[in-house]
Amino acid sequence: MSHGANPPVDETGRFERDTRYLDDRILDDPEAAWPVEPGRYRLVVARACPWAHRAVIVRRLLGLEDALSLGLAGPTHDWRSWRFDLDPGEVDPVLGIHRLREAFLARDPHYDRGITVPAIVDVPSGQVVTNDFRQITVDLATQWQRHHRDGAPDLYPPHLRAAIEEISEPIYREVNNGVYEAGFATSQSAYEQAHRQLFDRLDALEQHLATRRYLVGDHLTEADIRLFTTLVRFDAVYHLHFRCNRSKLAELPVLWAYARDLFQTPGFGDTTDFTQIKQHYYLVHTDLNPSGIIPAGPLLGGWAQPHHREQLGGTPLGEATPPAPPPPAERVPTADNPALSTLGGPTAEG
Repeated sequence: MSHGANPPVDETGRFERDTRYLDDRILDDPEAAWPVEPGRYRLVVARACPWAHRAVIVRRLLGLEDALSLGLAGPTHDWRSWRFDLDPGEVDPVLGIHRLREAFLARDPHYDRGITVPAIVDVPSGQVVTNDFRQITVDLATQWQRHHRDGAPDLYPPHLRAAIEEISEPIYREVNNGVYEAGFATSQSAYEQAHRQLFDRLDALEQHLATRRYLVGDHLTEADIRLFTTLVRFDAVYHLHFRCNRSKLAELPVLWAYARDLFQTPGFGDTTDFTQIKQHYYLVHTDLNPSGIIPAGPLLGGWAQPHHREQLGGTPLGEATPPAPPPPAERVPTADNPALSTLGGPTAEG
């Protein structure tokens, strides 16, 4: 998901996200219109996008690499949508298309909504099944269970689902989407309202996480993944580019430690590409950054510093086991992401 030079705003100057997604679901039911079938679908993402990053983390934690292939769009796009310019010939090797837009038009020749990632494409027909980012990760956790790896965590346990959604709703509204409302505001009042709500919620999360390691329960869940993908982009992009500048993440001690704890958990830091993240925001949003200059900072070594969050109890995966290292083709090069090289271990590419 992303917006280019002219993001939609209302008459007050407030950014309005288009949430009219293709919302078909892929279900663990052979009679469903779109049944779960290993190898049939392709998850298309861009490493730069926080909404797509959620699906990348969930897929890796659950070990769905063999069941659901991954298509990687490049970090930049124009009005015609995300493009596969990282692949040879700038064509996705499985779908055979240059732009993700082609898969949306295969589904609906008159499609006139956002061309967003993540999107799951039915390979035989070349059609997008869904680009509903919120439902995609929930369904990967609940509908694809027969294809999870041995030792996969339960990221959306039934007894915690109500609590996950309750805490996630204001996080989505005021943090995940709130940074965009601040960044794309076209009036002072709209900007100040979004900025205030953002930091009020971050302050509340500072208090909430001061006495517990994770947002809900004793192990990481879908709720933590939803928050992480915004936090990991905060100092690199949102603080400067979106004018979310009351405080840096590194100046919020609880959230900074919480984010480092997650970053150092396999599946989180090793799927984070700071280079592509900065390329996307600073090159695509030409209205906010007409020069196209990509800032050199911030320094990333701090992501590998001890977090001491284990003192609060709880463990990242509970009785589950860590995922295997990413397949070579899906690894984030440490040459482009110094934070990964400081982590070391088998999850980072040397």
